[in-house]
Amino acid sequence: MFDNEIRQIRSHNRKALRDLDALLLKEGIEKDGNLDYTVGLFDENDTLMATGSAFMNTLRCLAVDSVYQGEGLLNKIITHLLQYQLEKGNSHVFLYTKCDKAKFFESLGFHEIVRVENRVVFMENKRAGFENYLKKLAQTKTEGVQGAIVMNANPFTNGHRYLVETAAKMCDTLHLFVVSEDASLVPFKARMKLIKEGTAHLDNIIYHETGSYLISSATFPSYFLKDADIVAEAHTKLDMEIFGKIAQAVGITKRFAGEEKTSRVTAIYNEAMKSILPDFGVEAVIIPRLEQENKAISASNVRMALKNEDFDTLAKLVPSTTYDFFMTDEGKAVIEKIKNADEVIHH
Repeated sequence: MFDNEIRQIRSHNRKALRDLDALLLKEGIEKDGNLDYTVGLFDENDTLMATGSAFMNTLRCLAVDSVYQGEGLLNKIITHLLQYQLEKGNSHVFLYTKCDKAKFFESLGFHEIVRVENRVVFMENKRAGFENYLKKLAQTKTEGVQGAIVMNANPFTNGHRYLVETAAKMCDTLHLFVVSEDASLVPFKARMKLIKEGTAHLDNIIYHETGSYLISSATFPSYFLKDADIVAEAHTKLDMEIFGKIAQAVGITKRFAGEEKTSRVTAIYNEAMKSILPDFGVEAVIIPRLEQENKAISASNVRMALKNEDFDTLAKLVPSTTYDFFMTDEGKAVIEKIKNADEVIHH
């Protein structure tokens, strides 16, 4: 008897890719833009019966052809993907699913972190993963007013430094959460280094890695949410729910962010902060952006200067510590990555 076979679907296999697109379309799922490994489960006639993908340490684009649902095929796909993750060194794995599918994934060993009703559930394969993360953060709580910034800093600019300096004056301790997922042009290790060097003159900062809990737009999947506004809404609400729990664990009562005039997604995010965070006892404080020559300083403009090798402009937009980094061999390698990127401006 033929045993259904799980195979990787590679970019050169046009038939399998066509079948994959057809299956996802049939099951109402759009192919996610961020995938680094995709498999299919095929029968003896090479018919694609089920599929699943991974991006970093997340599972996504999980689908079973409705003809074969109820046969345990998705279980096989997930078992394979978890083994793939383990071989990559990822024992802690996350997924996002529709609310009505959460019970199914609980039966496969996943545990709910937070949800946005009627939209999305965020899950992990460790029973106490998020709880332990909160306990670790709670150990950093200090006396007085606790503030927070969540920062990607891709890379760290004079604008970021101004935001941190301003926020640090408004609280006794500033918890600076650095997005640690490597989904940015500037790697996490370099971003953390530049943030610490650029804020070394401040003595009331505690630095944290976000891990996989505070979610970047690159790693938040949109494949089962069709409308861009719904995606932005679900992403921000999910992130606010997670941050609210973090704030309660650490005693944070103020979250700071830079004013946003150009990025629609970030503007939506800031509005969500102001409307949702008060429910957790947190005030959202929006700080006007620092300007250079009547133009707000942004990481996008810095990346464009790097792409164009415009080091005169770069020197005006970033601290000396960031500028000096890009003169090193490590920094030059990042510049090459930026120069080869199709898009460096984020809207």
